[in-house]
Amino acid sequence: MVDRDVLRIVDANSNRTREALRVVEDILRFSLEDGRLAAALKAERHRVGRYCDQVLARGMRGLGARDTAGDPGRDSMSRGEATRRNLREVLLSNFRRAEESLRVLEEVTKLMDVSLARMLKRSRFRVYNLEKTCLTRMERRLAKN
Repeated sequence: MVDRDVLRIVDANSNRTREALRVVEDILRFSLEDGRLAAALKAERHRVGRYCDQVLARGMRGLGARDTAGDPGRDSMSRGEATRRNLREVLLSNFRRAEESLRVLEEVTKLMDVSLARMLKRSRFRVYNLEKTCLTRMERRLAKN
């Protein structure tokens, strides 16, 4: 059985990663109208979900480890997080959120399955590459306007 604390960390960071990638995916889809990049983000989001679901299933408690009411960080919001000036900032902040949470997932899954940690590391580096491509595309679009 996987430690409850590890399950909570995996659950929170899995949600954080998927939510952030979904925000990016929708910007690519509806603002940049780039179906290819949106599909790549969707594939990565689903891949990370499968990896994390493996960990949660191993814990045999799944969502039972979730404690949103008792989470001391649930109401925190930094000044920078409270405001966004444009879609580029939304895109960038959500890429950073996904990358940071993937790093957390990579580290904590080393406690149970180093091969899973390696897969999450590869996901993190794919997200880095997608970030570069997406931001370049966004910059080109902004330069045209």
